Amino acid sequence: MKRKPLKGGAAKGAQNQSQGQLRIIAGRWRGRKLSFPALPGVRPTPDRVRETLFNWLQFQLDNAQCLDLFAGSGALGLEALSRGVANCQFVEASGPMSQALQGHVKTLNCSQAKIATADCLKWLDQPASQQFDLVMLDPPYHKGFAEPTCQLLQDKGWLTGKSMIYVEVETELGQPVVPVGWQLHRQTSAGQVSGWLFNQS
Repeated sequence: MKRKPLKGGAAKGAQNQSQGQLRIIAGRWRGRKLSFPALPGVRPTPDRVRETLFNWLQFQLDNAQCLDLFAGSGALGLEALSRGVANCQFVEASGPMSQALQGHVKTLNCSQAKIATADCLKWLDQPASQQFDLVMLDPPYHKGFAEPTCQLLQDKGWLTGKSMIYVEVETELGQPVVPVGWQLHRQTSAGQVSGWLFNQS
């Protein structure tokens, strides 16, 4: 006897419990919706914050080399690729999230993305294999990862000297501590999320 599929709200509820969804806001993949595992702590940057960030960055994206750390669903890096960066390196420690990112890249037929399944701090704690014009990091909340991540970016040579670095943290934390020479360019908040855009001087 075949099982009957769940209908209506029950079906939607079952799907929402196991899947999250992100929407690409603008660019060549504008409006595309992508699903990812709804794992604890995975929270894509809110649309409002993402739209504000990329309005700030609109003149810095063309042909930029981009790094998306603690990539999670890939919302930031995929938005950057959609809007014109040359390449994006994603780094994500979770195997299931990394697999979902691979699926996103395949779905979008994107050849400009590289995905490393690795602990971000360990990945950064090596001599830089390249330098990035734009770095975006959205570490897990309440782990204290933002400060050491920023310091490794500076110390290990991952930045160009004119890089822009976006740091997303819980609002209650306030402005993150960053290396000497980084200047605050813009800041935005939406509920529990605060985004801070720095540039190297």
